[in-house]
Amino acid sequence: MPHLHIEEFNQIDFPQVYDEVHFNFIAKNTNHNDEKLISVTVDEEDFFLLLIEEENRTLLKTDKLTRPASIYNVHRALLAYAKTADLHVINSNVPQTQKNIHLQEVTALKKIEYFANEFPLDKEVKIEVGFGSGRHLLHQAANNPEILFIGIEIHRPSIEQVLKQSVIQKLDNLLVLDYDARLFMELVPSNIVGAVYVHFPVPWDKKPHRRVISTSFIEEVRRILKIGGTLELRTDSENYYAYSYETFIAFNKTTLQINKNKDIAVSSKYEDRWKKMEKNIYDVTMINDVFSEELSIAGDFAFSNVSCNFENVLALHNKTFRFDGGFIHFERTYTTKDGLMIRLSMGSFDRPEHLYILLNKENISYYPQLPLKSRSNLQAHKELDKVLHG
Repeated sequence: MPHLHIEEFNQIDFPQVYDEVHFNFIAKNTNHNDEKLISVTVDEEDFFLLLIEEENRTLLKTDKLTRPASIYNVHRALLAYAKTADLHVINSNVPQTQKNIHLQEVTALKKIEYFANEFPLDKEVKIEVGFGSGRHLLHQAANNPEILFIGIEIHRPSIEQVLKQSVIQKLDNLLVLDYDARLFMELVPSNIVGAVYVHFPVPWDKKPHRRVISTSFIEEVRRILKIGGTLELRTDSENYYAYSYETFIAFNKTTLQINKNKDIAVSSKYEDRWKKMEKNIYDVTMINDVFSEELSIAGDFAFSNVSCNFENVLALHNKTFRFDGGFIHFERTYTTKDGLMIRLSMGSFDRPEHLYILLNKENISYYPQLPLKSRSNLQAHKELDKVLHG
């Protein structure tokens, strides 16, 4: 993660602009004086820089919850704040050089709003969840120009590598998204996807609730797959294979293909490593044979009243509210010049969303963007509105 190790933090006056980087406001953690968030806007992307003041070091880095699509914009924001505040940088992994020439030409990287506002429907769609090194994704896109491939990944170096290759190989049928794939699936129209690839996902043996493959994920994939479309799991973990098989077979009606040590056209760097170690590779392929109704999601994220008691809001720190099918957890509270800010997680238990809410005397709003319009998030918003207004 890009960061600056600094000698001492200096606060600037807000708002302020330096080299087209907008510094909007600062939020201070009400329970931990060593944490602050700096609101930044770069090229119409809004996100936070995170300041952590520890006993032996002070770090300025990007906030995980609001990280923008462009890592280059994070670099710009960090360097701009250091310059504006006249920070003494002890150590840094932020490059001072110009943006990579190939990344300057990138159009494949999209934000979640791109898919939420108007999902591309001019081609058949195939989706790869957690594309890693990108070998399989790039191979498929290069060899199937008539199909739109959407790659979903949260590891930034992997994303940048695939973006560079998409430019070098001149692939115009590849889109990349940095987002939770489980949430993304609710944006996909029904019956349009030819395949969903989940190759070598993190096994999460100690935290099985974090696995990509789950009953709800399979249900959502079945909805978006066209008849004959496939969900393809490929894993070196015998535990993950056994767990996934049991999850698939629990459905009342399902068609599965099981393979062991099957060769495919292109292998990932992980698969090459496992084969050298003589580990077994397992494939579970679900073939969809059900036509699904279109998913209709109604509602919005407006708050019923902008007035609320700030003392009561501060008292929500670390509290959890559960409702049928989901929860709201108030993770942290912050003060701003104009009011308060809350960091919370909400939605369904197996795929929650993490976000911020700004509160002042005139407005309550999500920041920097609205939650994804999913059924669980809309229900969580209703419950949140009740909690904030008693």
